Amino acid sequence: MSEGLDTAPAAPPSLALVGEAIEARVQDLLEHEIERWTLVDETLRAPLEALRSLVMAGGKRLRPAFCHWAFVGGGGDPDDRSVIDVGAALELLHTFALVHDDVMDNADRRRGDPSVHANAIQRHAREGWRGEGRRFGEGVAILVGDFAFVYADMLVASLNAEARSLYDELRVELCVGQYLDLAATASGARDAAQARRIEWYKSGKYTVERPLHLGASLAGRSDDLIGPFSAFGLPLGEAFQMRDDLLSVFGDPRITGKPVGDDLREGKLTPLVAATAELADSAGRALLDRIGTPDIAPEEIAALQQTMIDCGAVARVESDIEALVAESLDALDRAPITEDARAALADLGAFVAWRDR
Repeated sequence: MSEGLDTAPAAPPSLALVGEAIEARVQDLLEHEIERWTLVDETLRAPLEALRSLVMAGGKRLRPAFCHWAFVGGGGDPDDRSVIDVGAALELLHTFALVHDDVMDNADRRRGDPSVHANAIQRHAREGWRGEGRRFGEGVAILVGDFAFVYADMLVASLNAEARSLYDELRVELCVGQYLDLAATASGARDAAQARRIEWYKSGKYTVERPLHLGASLAGRSDDLIGPFSAFGLPLGEAFQMRDDLLSVFGDPRITGKPVGDDLREGKLTPLVAATAELADSAGRALLDRIGTPDIAPEEIAALQQTMIDCGAVARVESDIEALVAESLDALDRAPITEDARAALADLGAFVAWRDR
C-alpha cells in the first residue's frame, strides 16, 4: 500500500537511542572548545556557539543511526565509544554541509531559526559594524562550517586505514554532489539521469550507504557486509532524497523548519522537476522555466505545485519511492546481520521514505 505525507510514521525509538549518545558527545566536545577558545578571545564565542546551537536545535541523527545499526548488525558492542565518535563526526560533517549549503542556496531559515549566515548578517546590522553585512555573514557561515568539518576529523582520528578510506570517500562524494547540484541549478538542466546522479551524491550515499559501510568496517565485517549494505543503502538513500525533494516543494514549514518552495525558487534539478519537464503540457513547461529566476512570484510557485500534481510528476516520484524502498528492504532481508539490527534498519527505512520533515 502506498504511504504518503498524510501517513508519515513517527521517528523510531532506535533513532532516539542513538541520537542521545551522539548529542551528548557533540555537546561535550563543543563545550570544551568554547571554553578553550574564549580564553584566547571572547569574540570566538559567537561562531562556536552558533555551531553548537545548530547541532542541538534538532536534526534526525540519521547518519549516526545507520552507522550504529550496521555496526551492531555486524556484531559490534552498541556501547563501543568508537562508533559513538564516528556517529558524532557524521553529525558534525552533516552540519558543515548544511551551513555551507544555506550560503550556496541563499537560504534564510534552518530548523525553524535563522540560518547561520542570516543570523550573522542580522548581528552585523544590529551592531552597526563596517563593511558589507552579507559578506560578513557568509564569511562567518563558511568558518562555522569549517569548524564543524575540522571537529569531525578530530573525532575520527583513531580510525583504522580501511574505515578512514571510507570516511574520506564519503567526504569527497558529498563535495561532488554539492558541485553537481550547483552546476545543474545554474545551467537550468532538466535531464532525469543527471537529476538521479545528484540524488545519489548530494545526499543518498552520504546519508545511508557510506554510514552503513563505516559501521561494517568498525565491526570488522567489510568482506561480507559492504555489498549487502550497498544493496540496501543505495536505493534507500535515493528514496530519502526524493522524499526531501517533495517536502521542499509541498512540506509544512512548521514541521520542516524551512520555507516551502525554496527548491523551486532556487531552480534545483530534482527528479520531480525532471518528471515535470517530461510530463507537463506547454503551459506547465513555461511555468517550469520560471524556477530559479529572481522575480518568481508566490502565485507562480503555487501554480507550479498544482501543475506537478496534475501532470503526474508527483505520482511518479511517489511510485519511484515505493519501488526503491521495496528493493531496499528486500536486500535488507538477505543481509547477514543480527535480527535486532535488521528490525531497526527496517524501521529507519520506513521513516526516511515516508517522513514529513
